[in-house]
Amino acid sequence: MRAAESDISADDGTTEDIFLGDRLFVRQPAKGYRAGTDAVLLAATVGDVFDGSVLDAGAGVGTVGLCVAARLPSASVVMVEREPTLVALARANIARNGFDGRVRIVETDMTRVGSDFDDAGVVSETFDRVLANPPFHESGAGTRPPSALKAGSHQMPRDDLDSWARFMSRMAAPSGVATMIHKAEMLPRIITAFDGRFGGVSVLPILAREGDNAIRVIVSGTKGSRAPMVLRSPLVLHTCGQAFRPEIEAVFRYGAALPT
Repeated sequence: MRAAESDISADDGTTEDIFLGDRLFVRQPAKGYRAGTDAVLLAATVGDVFDGSVLDAGAGVGTVGLCVAARLPSASVVMVEREPTLVALARANIARNGFDGRVRIVETDMTRVGSDFDDAGVVSETFDRVLANPPFHESGAGTRPPSALKAGSHQMPRDDLDSWARFMSRMAAPSGVATMIHKAEMLPRIITAFDGRFGGVSVLPILAREGDNAIRVIVSGTKGSRAPMVLRSPLVLHTCGQAFRPEIEAVFRYGAALPT
């Protein structure tokens, strides 16, 4: 992920960044929360052979859903975002990458979904994959960012993780898979939120380097499954230096699926 410097706009406070080598262009705010590694990893959980429907919950400027669309030409993607500024950027990103007709965004608060979904023709329990990258910080746990947009991207109330899981369950089709990426320390809350909604839960710890503690977890579950939880072998991003491991470089540069 790198900025296309010639396309940086100084007057609107955004940059246009390149993902998946040079296959995807994403305009996003220059300051505050900026999509990067986590978004690409989450999108890469959808395998290389996939022609179903994907919902990107809390999509921001659309990086997760757009990465899926760029990787998988047969996938259809719906993105949900409540912040009008980010929705406008997501719409521009859809058009910029030529995804009109295959990717769309719905402007609504997913914790209070109502007529907005009906008006957009988005039907509950119809998505094969539901992906989410919720805000990482708890409201009131630190200094609130001065920008309301930045605060909304970075922070959420303590109980909202359950609301995210409830929404993901509502939208997933029977046997559909819900996947969330979050800080490793949030794993107990994610497991609690998924309990009773998804089974066959898989936990993938993400390590920066071999021997480190996990910095992220990717948690997946299947709607209606009764299979037991599985703790997977950790995914290590970097060599002992700064470089990505070859299989991880393939994810970021060439749009490969996440190693299994």
